[in-house]
Amino acid sequence: MKSSSEMATLWALVHTERARLAEDLSSLSNEQWQHGTLCGQWNVEQVLAHLTAAASLNQRQWLQSMVAARFRPDVHNQRRLAEHLGRTPDQTLARFREVIDSTAAPSSHTAAYLGEVVVHAQDIRQPLGLPRTPDLEALAPVAEFFAARDFTVPSRSYTDGLQLRATDARFTAGYGLLVTGPILALVMSIAGRAAYLHQLTGPGAALLRARVQRGLGAGAGGGRLSPGRPSGKSEFHRSRPGGAPFVS
Repeated sequence: MKSSSEMATLWALVHTERARLAEDLSSLSNEQWQHGTLCGQWNVEQVLAHLTAAASLNQRQWLQSMVAARFRPDVHNQRRLAEHLGRTPDQTLARFREVIDSTAAPSSHTAAYLGEVVVHAQDIRQPLGLPRTPDLEALAPVAEFFAARDFTVPSRSYTDGLQLRATDARFTAGYGLLVTGPILALVMSIAGRAAYLHQLTGPGAALLRARVQRGLGAGAGGGRLSPGRPSGKSEFHRSRPGGAPFVS
């Protein structure tokens, strides 16, 4: 259990990373808003709407939504994304700005919600070629959390029998075959983002790569990082909310 001061620090990092993402997206063209992301079939605007939804539900609201969806996470998430997707990208961005300082979350796993912002921000930035990356201060607690447990992605399972070591930050976790690389690449890789695997080296890199790629093939990675994860993917259309993918 983290202290109140540690929790406050984590939430401050969440708010900072949300604000930085909003700044990055403020000058996108309409074409860029529809650009693909590392979240499977979701485009930039849809990933942002998902982040707004994730920042808008406390535990009671999340549970009510899940009950209404008959505990079908895909239905829950499709409904919440549709709720926060604006009529235009500008409106979707404005809705995200409204929750930048939110501390609403379904549980007390604040590092996981920091991870959600960090990973999804890069899901957007990397395909667009946007140069900004999360601060090392934000990446460290996410790396520690992901390496310690499976939460909504099998990050701990991916690293079983491996030792992760960052080359640009003070981060080491686990025991076994060594995997080294930038801390951002480590975080993104164990979150199931294959686009970052090529940055990893060491005796255990091939094993980690195989696990992540196998997980992606089984639908275990590359998805959203907050509670309630379905296994399937489907195409999303603004006029058909029920088709929203669960792949951001």
